[in-house]
Amino acid sequence: MDYISTRGSAPTLDFAGVTLAGLASDGGLYLPAEWPGFSGDHIRDMRGLPYAELAARVMQPFVGDSLSPERLRELCEAAYGRFSHDAVTPLVQLDQRHWLLELFHGPTLAFKDVALQLLGLLFEEFLAREDKHLTIVGATSGDTGSAAIDAVAGRERIEIFMLHPDGRVSDVQRRQMTTIRAPNVHNIAIGGSFDDAQAMVKRMFADPGMAAVNLGAVNSINWARLMAQVVYYFAAAVQLGAPDRQVAFSVPTGNFGDVFAGYVAAQMGLPIARLVVATNVNDILHRAIANGDYSAGEVTPTASPSMDIQVSSNFERMLFDAGGRDGAAMAEQMRGFDATRAMQLTNLQREGVAGLMSSARADATDMSQAMRWAFDHAGQVIDPHTAIGLHAARELEIDGDIPVVTLATAHPAKFRDPVERATGIRPALPARIGNLFEREEAYETLPGDYDAVRDYVLQGAAPHG
Repeated sequence: MDYISTRGSAPTLDFAGVTLAGLASDGGLYLPAEWPGFSGDHIRDMRGLPYAELAARVMQPFVGDSLSPERLRELCEAAYGRFSHDAVTPLVQLDQRHWLLELFHGPTLAFKDVALQLLGLLFEEFLAREDKHLTIVGATSGDTGSAAIDAVAGRERIEIFMLHPDGRVSDVQRRQMTTIRAPNVHNIAIGGSFDDAQAMVKRMFADPGMAAVNLGAVNSINWARLMAQVVYYFAAAVQLGAPDRQVAFSVPTGNFGDVFAGYVAAQMGLPIARLVVATNVNDILHRAIANGDYSAGEVTPTASPSMDIQVSSNFERMLFDAGGRDGAAMAEQMRGFDATRAMQLTNLQREGVAGLMSSARADATDMSQAMRWAFDHAGQVIDPHTAIGLHAARELEIDGDIPVVTLATAHPAKFRDPVERATGIRPALPARIGNLFEREEAYETLPGDYDAVRDYVLQGAAPHG
C-alpha cells in the first residue's frame, strides 16, 4: 500500500514510513493512494470475531508488506489485551433505535486508547527494525495526551513531548498526563488554546531548525492512528446487521479524525447510511458542512474541552478526497486558509461531504438535556462529549429501521463536575485508575511562544537516528 500527501509534493511512503513520519514533508497529511474494499461476504465473515482478530482483518490492506498478517494480529492482541472489557468497544442499547458505542474501556478511559495502544507498539516495532530513535511532539485538547503517554512511557527509543492548553483540560485529564513519571515523558502546559498548541506542533515539522531531530506524531495527523479507529465502525455495524443492514453514526467531533475514520470505513464498503458530525458551540465544522463556510473564530471554552477547536486538521483529508484528490489545488487552498483563517469549500467538496455527512451543533443546554435523557430513559451516565453526539443523534431525521450509534468517547468520570450538574450523579473513577489524585504531578509551564517551546523540545529530544 502506497501513501500520498494531500498537498501532492511529499514523497510516496509505505505504511511503516507514514507511521514514523506523521505529518508529510510538504505540510500535508498522508492518505492511501487508493481505498481498499471489502465485499459483503468479507464483512459477513467478520461477525463474531474477537476484536483483535477483527482489527487485524480490517487493517491488513493498509499495512501491506510492512507487517505480516501474523505479526499484525500479535500486535493487536497485545494492544487490546489491556482493555477492561473483553469486547473492547461494547455496544449499549438506549432505546429501540439508539445505541452507544463505548470506546472508553482502555487504560486512560477515552477513545484515543483504541488507536494509541496499537500505535505505541507499531512505533517500537518499526524503530527497532531500523535502529532509530523518535521524538514525538503532540498537542492535546485533553484525551490524546494521556493515551499517548500511557502508550509510550518507558520505551527506550522514544521521547514524548505533549503540549496541553494551560487550564483548559479537566483535572482528571491533566493528572492522567502529569502523574506518569517516566524519564522519556515531558508534559508542557502552554498559554493559549489547543489550536495554538496544534499550530506549534505543525510548525515544528516544517522548521529547518528541527532537522537534527527525528520527529514523529501521535495526533490524528498520523495515519496509523486514524486507521485503527476505522475498526470500531466495523465492529459496531456487523453486530447490528451489516452488511445486510445500514447503520448511522453520530460522532462528537473536534479534530475530525474520529468521524473521518467512519468515512474511510464507508469507502471500504461498510454500509453507513449517515455520519453526523456533532460539534459544540465551537462549530466551524458544522458551518463548513451546512454552508461551506470554513472560517475560524475564537475558541470558546466549554464543558466538552476535547471539542474546543477551531482548526480541525483532519478535515483536510476529507476535502482532498471529496474534492477530486488534486494535491496542488489542496495546497493552494490551505495556503489561503493559513493566511486568512477562512475559506469557502468548492462545490465538488461540498457535494462529496454531503453525500455521507450531515452536522449538528449543541450548546450547553442541549448537552445537559442529553445527559439527563440518557440517565432518565436508559440509566446511562454519559460524559459531555458523548452527550453532544447523542443530542445530534436524536435530532437526526432518518428511516426508523436504521439504528443510530453514538460514539461514547470518554468515561463520565473524566468530567465529573458537568455530569453531576446535569444528572445529580457524581461518577466515580474506575478502580483501575487507582490513586490518581494522590500522585505527584510534574509538568513545565511555558508561554504561548513558539521559540520557547521549540527550544525546550530540542533540549530533551532523542538522538537522531
